[in-house]
Amino acid sequence: MRDLYHVLHVDPAADPDVIAAAFRVLARKLHPDQGGPGASRMAELNQAYGVLRDPSARAAYDRERRGMIVAPSTARSEPTSGARRSDPSRDDARLDFGRYEGWTLREVARRDIDYLRWLSRHASGVRHRPQIALLLREFEPPKARQGKD
Repeated sequence: MRDLYHVLHVDPAADPDVIAAAFRVLARKLHPDQGGPGASRMAELNQAYGVLRDPSARAAYDRERRGMIVAPSTARSEPTSGARRSDPSRDDARLDFGRYEGWTLREVARRDIDYLRWLSRHASGVRHRPQIALLLREFEPPKARQGKD
């Protein structure tokens, strides 16, 4: 079962108004009558909104969700290789959204530094900004950093 917050592209702490707005936007975009991807995607969207719009159903889902262990998708995830750093707060945080869902920040820095730069400016990366700043200093070539410091 997919994460319902992920289906609606919202943060788990999102306000009910944000959830409703996200549903409306996605429904307009994905509805089969509008040439969207079809009934299966719309059914998934309706199911997610049906649970998340009801405060008691959402609370029950959140309790269940906290108990689940979210494993990264094997299609997008790569195993962490090498020794782990002694300071887990630095870069062992795993992303729980986007194209690199399930990856550590260090894995993303090695693979796609541009995505890490984007994440440092985007609202979805706020909680990771200190770690991202350290990784950008470590992985960006010196030439790319000139004029930024």
